[in-house]
Amino acid sequence: MKFSHIGIPVTGNFEGEIDLPRLKMTVSDHENNPYGIQWQRYWDNAPYPELVKTVPHVAFEVDDLNAELEGKKIIIEPNSPSKGLKVAFIEVNGAPVELMEYDKN
Repeated sequence: MKFSHIGIPVTGNFEGEIDLPRLKMTVSDHENNPYGIQWQRYWDNAPYPELVKTVPHVAFEVDDLNAELEGKKIIIEPNSPSKGLKVAFIEVNGAPVELMEYDKN
């Protein structure tokens, strides 16, 4: 696993907002800082668990998403938010964790 970012949910506006209508959320660019900090605001109709919408999560890049999910408590099923990327969320010790697999092709 390789650390990718920390997603911090907020309810107010923040600098560098990027609206993602398909995902019903607004984010900042986690690659614009060396620590992977990403602000996130979930829209009222965002279909995500309250845990994800209210508690910061850490995200890791993995080589094999399906293998990493085995035996874990999945709270957001694997999906593809953008071309070449598959993600899923699990719950670990009461906190959300995002697992990300990039297409190697």
